[in-house]
Amino acid sequence: MADKIETRKDISDVVISTRIRFARNLKDYPFPCRMNTEKKCRVAAIIKETVLEGKNALSGRFKYIQMSELTQEEAVSLVERHLVSPEFISDREGRGLLLLDDESVSIMINEEDHIRIQVIRPNMDLDGAYDLADKIDSLFDEQLNFAFNDKLGYLTQCPTNIGTGMRASLMMHLPALKESGSMGKISASLAKLGLVIRGMFGEGSDPKGSVYQLSNQVTLGISEKEAINNLHDIAMQLVAQERAARTAMAKNITVLDGIYRSFGILQYAKLISNDECMKLLSNLRFGVEIGIFENIDFDTINHLMVEVQPATLMKNIGKKLTAQERDQIRAEVVRTALMQKKIPANRRLG
Repeated sequence: MADKIETRKDISDVVISTRIRFARNLKDYPFPCRMNTEKKCRVAAIIKETVLEGKNALSGRFKYIQMSELTQEEAVSLVERHLVSPEFISDREGRGLLLLDDESVSIMINEEDHIRIQVIRPNMDLDGAYDLADKIDSLFDEQLNFAFNDKLGYLTQCPTNIGTGMRASLMMHLPALKESGSMGKISASLAKLGLVIRGMFGEGSDPKGSVYQLSNQVTLGISEKEAINNLHDIAMQLVAQERAARTAMAKNITVLDGIYRSFGILQYAKLISNDECMKLLSNLRFGVEIGIFENIDFDTINHLMVEVQPATLMKNIGKKLTAQERDQIRAEVVRTALMQKKIPANRRLG
C-alpha cells in the first residue's frame, strides 16, 4: 500500500482540478464598481456579442445567462460548481455569465472586472487550461480594446491583479497534511513564495472535505509562464509531502477504521448533513488514494463532492427543500452512486 502511494506517477490522487483565470477590462469604460446598472448592461451586451457572434468553433457552444434572472438556488449552485465566485452572485444586477456547454469555460461579466475568463480542467493540466484561456483571451483582444499599460500590464480594479491579470490555481485533496496539523506552517511558507492556499471556495472559505485551493498571488513583474511553472513546482512538493504523510497514516489502525466506517455510513445512511458528507467522502477518497477501495474511482467522489452541495441538490430536484429533505436526498444520491462499489473480500489492511 505504501509503495503505491510513493511510486504513483499520476497525481490525480492529490490534484483534483486545474483552473486558469484571466481578468480583463475595457479601456473606454470605468471599472464595474463605478458603473450603474445601465452601463453594466451596455458592457455586458458588448462582451456577449463578441463571444456569441464570433466566427470561431467555440462561439456556438456558449450560452448566455442573465444573472438577475436566476433563482437564489441556481445562483448559489454556480458557486458550488466552481463556475463563478461567491462575490459574483452577491449583486446580480447588470451581470452576465457566458458558459460553455461542458462547463469547462465560464466568463463572468462585470464581476470585479469587466471580464473574468475561467477555464477548468480535471487533474493537473496547467498547460492545457492556460492554452485554452489564452486562445479565448486572444479572441477578445482582436475585437475589444483592453485597458493596458506598457509598464504595468493589464489594468484591473484590484491592484493585486495588475500585470498579467492571471490567477492559476489547483484544487488539492490534502487530508493527511490537514490531519497532521501542518497546514498553518505550510500556508505561511507559501506566502513567502508568492502563493496562497485557501478553502475549496476560495478566500474566506473552509477546507471542507480537506479540499484546498492553491494559487499564485503575484501577477506583476512575472510572466504568465513563470507563474504557472512556479505553481507547478510548489504543487509537486505538496504532493510529495501529502503522500509521505499518507504513508505514515496508512499504518494507523484507527485511521483505517475511520475510513471503513465512513464507507459503511455512506452506503447505508438515510440522512447525511453536508458537513458530515464532505468529511465522509474525504475519508472515502483517502481510502481510494491509499489503495483500500480499488474499484472506486476518483471521478465518482469528485463529482459527489459537488452534487451533494445544498443549492445544487435543490437545483437538480427543481424545488426548495428543508434541511432534513436535503439530508435525505443527499444520502440517497450517495447511496445510488456507490451501489455497485464494494470492498474486495480479500483486501488486507496494512
